[in-house]
Amino acid sequence: MAPAPRRPRIYFSFRSPYSWLAFHDLTTRRPQLVDALEWRPFWEPDEHSERLLAEAGGRFPYTPMSREKHLYMLTDVRRLATRRGLAPTWPRDTDPWWEASHLAYLVAVGEGRGLAFIDRVYRARWQEGLDISDRATVGRLAADVGVDPKTAENAADDERIRAEGVRALLDIHRDDVFGVPFFIHRRQKFWGVDRLEEFLSVLGELGSPEPAPAEPVPAPASVAAYDPSSSDLGHAGGCG
Repeated sequence: MAPAPRRPRIYFSFRSPYSWLAFHDLTTRRPQLVDALEWRPFWEPDEHSERLLAEAGGRFPYTPMSREKHLYMLTDVRRLATRRGLAPTWPRDTDPWWEASHLAYLVAVGEGRGLAFIDRVYRARWQEGLDISDRATVGRLAADVGVDPKTAENAADDERIRAEGVRALLDIHRDDVFGVPFFIHRRQKFWGVDRLEEFLSVLGELGSPEPAPAEPVPAPASVAAYDPSSSDLGHAGGCG
């Protein structure tokens, strides 16, 4: 018997504001598709996970982000979020540790609450200004959606969950994913929130999208908020 075909995949990251916007668009405008997708986490591994990944024969793509690109993102994300009626809060990550939230997501998936956890963490990071690198914060967010808080809080200490995380990182390597959001259906790949409608069209689910409101001119403060210590000066996973 031939293996069942893989479901359409979306690679997302809690680090990326464009991933947040893609999640918003899917859940508000195409909610019937959300459960049909395979939601795959993308994050920059810590030293422990990176070592395990290398031992498994994988690597993580890394592309440094320039200051100029970061400044552009600040304006672009505010513009796109405002168009959607969202008021973003730009995080100030002094010591980001992405295992905290992304390994906890794997716990949430195991408890059947993966999508609810994604939604809660995105709101926490991009609208409430919470630190999702903090274990205790992640535990509280997990509890908010009915996931065991202690298991989520301590996910990085569980070698079984670490191993599951390495398998997720290997998928990133094997699928040649270099940024998020990243959509895959069969052999077709699409990168960025602005490619979401094209991805939906190849699924045969593209209807008439709701008209977007007029795009406002972003306030200059969105650029003035640049912080050189922000974690999003890193790889392409921090942008769309």
